[in-house]
Amino acid sequence: MDGKGKEKDKKQVLLRLSPSLWEELVAWSEDEFRSLNGQIEFLLTDCVKRRKKSRPQPGQESSLDESAAPTESNL
Repeated sequence: MDGKGKEKDKKQVLLRLSPSLWEELVAWSEDEFRSLNGQIEFLLTDCVKRRKKSRPQPGQESSLDESAAPTESNL
C-alpha cells in the first residue's frame, strides 16, 4: 500500500481540549515544526509504544514481587 492509501485509512476523532492545553500543544507543535494534529498523533503514538514496552511479554514473569502480595498470614 502506498502512502496515499495509508492516509485514507486514518480514523477521525473529535477531541475537546481546554484552551490552556490547546495553547501549550500549539506552542509545542510549532517548536517541533509539526501541525497540531501531527503533534497530537506523535504524542499518542509515543505513549502507546512506551506502554507496550512497559508491559511484561507473554511467558515472562510479572514485574510484581509475589511476596509483597497480601496474604492471610501477613495482613
